[in-house]
Amino acid sequence: MSDPAPTDRTRVRRVPGKAAYDRATIDAILDAGLVAHVGVTGDGGQPFVVPCAYARVGDEVLLHGSVASRLVRMAAAGSPVCVTVTHLDGLVAARSLFESSMHYRSVMLLGAARQLDDPAEVLAALLALSDRLIPGRVTEARGPSDVELRQTKVVALTIDEASAKVSSGWPDDPPEDVTLPVWAGVIPLEQHWGAPVAAPDLPAGVEVSPSIRSLADDDRLVRPQRPGT
Repeated sequence: MSDPAPTDRTRVRRVPGKAAYDRATIDAILDAGLVAHVGVTGDGGQPFVVPCAYARVGDEVLLHGSVASRLVRMAAAGSPVCVTVTHLDGLVAARSLFESSMHYRSVMLLGAARQLDDPAEVLAALLALSDRLIPGRVTEARGPSDVELRQTKVVALTIDEASAKVSSGWPDDPPEDVTLPVWAGVIPLEQHWGAPVAAPDLPAGVEVSPSIRSLADDDRLVRPQRPGT
């Protein structure tokens, strides 16, 4: 694992003090997320951005979809890909609208993806994706059949052109606004999984499986410490 050097395309120019290019920061943000927004440019220059489940495995981010998916087909064919992951951690309410902002952690990856062709590699990738969404579920649910594997395409994007951006801290009000009678501070955004809701056709007596119960302690949803703590 090596830190990707910022390129002309990934170097953060707007508020560069919020930028990070080290793999530890990039991997932590990727590993805390479940949904990426993946962008490609289609025929005629029309951009398409699609939300996708993803998983980071080592130096690559795995994406999958139907063999008929335009996004996955274009990525597999070598079209340039942009993958972004963002966590909203809170709102920053300043004394002015101009200075109000957000707490967030984000990553942007650029490059060309490779298609996974080896059936064993495809299966391993799909299991990694499933385990990323619900850790431990792959040992409880039925695995993909040969037909389902043939209907699925998996691509991998190497983390070698990437940047992160992290915004935190208190409102940055100018001195002349500090005395205004307007509340200022941070409103943290907390996330948690709700109680499982059984499918209406679930046979009587089938208990909630361990992987589902374990989501109550899923530390991926824990946000960084708020400022001042």
